[in-house]
Amino acid sequence: MSHREQAAPRGREPACLLCRQSDADSDICGEKLFIHGFCAHENCLFFANNFPDRPVHRGGLWCLHSWEIRDVVSQAAEQSCSICGQIGATIYCCRRHCDVSFHLPCAKQGGCVTQFCRPFRAFCAAHRPEQAVEATPEPGTECLICMEPVEDRKTFNTLVCPACKSAWFHRDCIQGQALHAGYFSIQCPLCRNDDAFRKDLLTMGIRIPFRPPTWEDFNAFDELGDRHRRCDASECLFPGGRQEAEEEGPWELLLCSSCAAEGTPRHCSGLRDIITSWECDGCAVLGTASS
Repeated sequence: MSHREQAAPRGREPACLLCRQSDADSDICGEKLFIHGFCAHENCLFFANNFPDRPVHRGGLWCLHSWEIRDVVSQAAEQSCSICGQIGATIYCCRRHCDVSFHLPCAKQGGCVTQFCRPFRAFCAAHRPEQAVEATPEPGTECLICMEPVEDRKTFNTLVCPACKSAWFHRDCIQGQALHAGYFSIQCPLCRNDDAFRKDLLTMGIRIPFRPPTWEDFNAFDELGDRHRRCDASECLFPGGRQEAEEEGPWELLLCSSCAAEGTPRHCSGLRDIITSWECDGCAVLGTASS
């Protein structure tokens, strides 16, 4: 553990010193870090505007000095969020001469855009970027993810694929998809474009974690490699029960040659020892119907 990183204090969940929230969405704000005794969300630190040398990668966060964090917190105490009205706003619209400020967890509610990529720019609702693609959804168009109707035009909450111009999404739906897919697998569900699709999502403030998809985490598909090991005969005759079998002979477990999802010891289904292939009733019926 870095000498700048400290263990989280025990007891009540501490609040982030920048957004002032203890239960903010970690998918958007990032994990809580404890640096020099200060608690702050990772992304709240990235978007805070008042650092002399603003960090743009995780390693830079550990290079922050305690006085820098104190100064940012002190300045934020004098700045109220334009969305919730509470103090502690450290994020400013990057448009020149715009003085709108807000908390990171409040951004979506206020229609603000925060771009989760270097240099971590933020925009208020009046100056946020809009999709450049010219497209209008047909009447009755549905979000490809939740299958609920989208709005009748491009808005903050309704986005379109810039490549095919036919795939429409709710902001919350495509954000959820991006969090699961990650940077290396996010693509348009309709046309499969990835590069233009990913760049446009980042521009529009969709967070795409720089990691593989969640469905490849924690050995999610390990069970697919498990061999079926149970007797599925209508009456199991093996003395050890349905979960037991032998390596060979009349109690050897044969798996269905078509689906491998059901099995039977030879003796339980009246099969002779010379039989090496067997088909379950379900696959046998399907085979008869297709022939």
